[in-house]
Amino acid sequence: MVLQRIFRAVIMGPPGSGKGTVSALITKTFGLSHISSGDILRSNISNKSELGLLMKCCIDQGQLVPDDVMSRLILRDLRVMDHSSWLLDGFPRTVPQAEALDDAHSVDTVINLNVPFQTIKQRLTSRWTHLPTGRVYNVNFNPPKVPGLDDETGEPLVQRDDDTPDTVTLRLKAYENQTEPVLEYYRSNGVLETFTGTETNMIWPHVEAFLHKKLFSVKQKVA
Repeated sequence: MVLQRIFRAVIMGPPGSGKGTVSALITKTFGLSHISSGDILRSNISNKSELGLLMKCCIDQGQLVPDDVMSRLILRDLRVMDHSSWLLDGFPRTVPQAEALDDAHSVDTVINLNVPFQTIKQRLTSRWTHLPTGRVYNVNFNPPKVPGLDDETGEPLVQRDDDTPDTVTLRLKAYENQTEPVLEYYRSNGVLETFTGTETNMIWPHVEAFLHKKLFSVKQKVA
């Protein structure tokens, strides 16, 4: 699909909500560039840029990266894409970051994936990983041939610290506390669209239909 005008979207959703899968489908179907704040952050730390070093210092000290630093970092990359349509993933995470984004760019829609926390907990705590290769198994829908062992090497699988039940609960609660004000900010601005479900393949058709309708109405306005 070729867009008739520049279209900007933000996608939000807790870890394990299928955000990565939906983002990939959106970028493939609608031709938007996928911009991951995590990729930008890692790239700047790896390249030892001024902002990257500042962020690494915060992270090493167990501190949150300040809103203004994070905003400067992401908006700098977005400036290079002034004439492109994009899907922004992982930013904004606070209301000040959302305000900084709005000051620089007009956001057409914010897609929020609302997956029940119990579903996410079952997904994430069912994941086991072969650390040397990063191969991931899920005991519910992609189990190893032999329980607890990697299919190819026969080596033991481990559950990452991030995927233990207690850690998953903490991660989900932290996400909820941090992002609810951001969702409310976009809700009050009239650009938030929430999609609720327990399976990505059931949520995606609704996201796709919404974006087709949204892009068609945008195209009509331009015409």
